[in-house]
Amino acid sequence: MPWWGILIIIAAAVAAVLLVLYFTGKKRQKKIDEQQEQIDQSKQQVTMLIIDKKKMKIKESGMPQMVYEQMPKLLRWRKFPIVKAKVGPRIMTFIADPHVFEVVPIKKEVKATVAGLYITDVKGIRGNLELSEKQKKAQKKKESKFEQLLRKGRGEIK
Repeated sequence: MPWWGILIIIAAAVAAVLLVLYFTGKKRQKKIDEQQEQIDQSKQQVTMLIIDKKKMKIKESGMPQMVYEQMPKLLRWRKFPIVKAKVGPRIMTFIADPHVFEVVPIKKEVKATVAGLYITDVKGIRGNLELSEKQKKAQKKKESKFEQLLRKGRGEIK
């Protein structure tokens, strides 16, 4: 077989993969938009005292069994940002948005926007939420090499 025949076959395979990825991505984006709409409809403000936060599997977190059963099988092994908080007289377990999980303070009272068992936003009751030293270091570590080079190129100091 000539070299251009192999090249055509490879190009056709790459095109087929790109088409499949495009349509599955479009379908997933539609699902994400629907879920975000449901979250926005069921949001409510709750005052809570944060007891603990960890990244752990749903099975180990103390969530109701129904939550575990509804979880897709591919996600059951994954670790989620779990927050234990006291809401009124009850101690409850929540799943936090990954961006919110970073700023949730431990052993402090906060006003959280909650949709079911999902924390979407957190605001401090007494003043602003401040990141601990550990959280600040974690955020600095997340800066990629590319971002560091850009910052150095602009003359910014850490």
